[in-house]
Amino acid sequence: MLVLHIAEGLAGGLLVLATWWSVLVTLVVPRGKIPMITRGISRAVRTPFMVFASLSRDYGRTDAVLAARGAVTLLGFLLGWLLLFFIGFVLLFAAAGAESALALRDAGSSLFTLGFATPTTAQLGVTLAAAASGLIVVALQIGYLPALYSSYNRRETLVTVLASRAGVPSWGPEVLVRHQLVGITDSLADLYAQWEIFAADVAESHTNYPVLVYFRSPRPLRSWVVGLLAVMDSAALYLALAPGRAPSEARLCLRMGYRSLREIAGTLRIPVNDDPKPDDPLQLTRRDFDDAVAYIESSGFPVERSAAEAWSHFRGWRVNYEQAAVALARITDAPPALWSGGRRLPVPPIPPSRPRDRRPTDREGAPPPLPATDGLAAGRAEPTRARADRDPRPPD
Repeated sequence: MLVLHIAEGLAGGLLVLATWWSVLVTLVVPRGKIPMITRGISRAVRTPFMVFASLSRDYGRTDAVLAARGAVTLLGFLLGWLLLFFIGFVLLFAAAGAESALALRDAGSSLFTLGFATPTTAQLGVTLAAAASGLIVVALQIGYLPALYSSYNRRETLVTVLASRAGVPSWGPEVLVRHQLVGITDSLADLYAQWEIFAADVAESHTNYPVLVYFRSPRPLRSWVVGLLAVMDSAALYLALAPGRAPSEARLCLRMGYRSLREIAGTLRIPVNDDPKPDDPLQLTRRDFDDAVAYIESSGFPVERSAAEAWSHFRGWRVNYEQAAVALARITDAPPALWSGGRRLPVPPIPPSRPRDRRPTDREGAPPPLPATDGLAAGRAEPTRARADRDPRPPD
């Protein structure tokens, strides 16, 4: 009997300590780590959402199903931790001499501070520890929410602003085309400066609070992953096609952008190549790039290099961030934008919407056609290896 009580005490103590470690690392310690218990709860929550989301091929319905995933994951953390604490303290009460039914009663009364059970002297320490655990974990979760939603609101503000500049879902070439059509390419420097700060903010918040990765935008076709990818692609295109005119902010945005994606991917344990070569393979094909360049040129955007000349420069940039961006878009089931890779769910690619260019003399104006989308979203080449912490150079 004594051996059984010792085993129950050891098992209960270890479970309580492991649960506390999960709580502290998830809610308090800003180190970008996901403990095993937290990761297991997140996966358990994900499964039913993916099952129900896979039943529809309409992205609006799919997004509606997935919209609650982030909030339910937070609730799952709290319920999962409380359940594990409950099991752990049941074992500790049993080790302190309580019978099975009484151990369940005492653990529930203490953990949820109901106070209907009177502990014995031997159980007093376990009772106090259980009461403190229940109160503290709920208080920490409540205190966690303001920081979480503050980061979420900052993120979504800039994503919403991007909708008018890059369409929805956002696409890199569309950024250059829209700015050229309305004659505001000079504002691209400010855009890239804003998204450099955005990338740094997202890297900080989404590595410290990884659950934010799964919080979706309020509108179905908006996404922080797709938005950042679109801005980075537009910066890479600008530097590749018109290096003499491209603002220096474009280079800074790209550097911070792929560092941000790298850090978030690392937190989520997504394998990425830390040192790719400029000529490493991409999912994006040369044909897709050529179609996009033709689309950009059709808007009157002044280019200094042909598509053939610009390709090696563009891929030298994109190889730094494509793998991480595509993987994050896939695991978050982001809108299937062009150039953003495939998805786990059977959703076809969606080109960006364009408003009609209505004028007094042409009230039924039509937007210029998008280039062919074959292969732009799904990725037909072999998977890329991502990221190098250096300027890209074409192959010698």
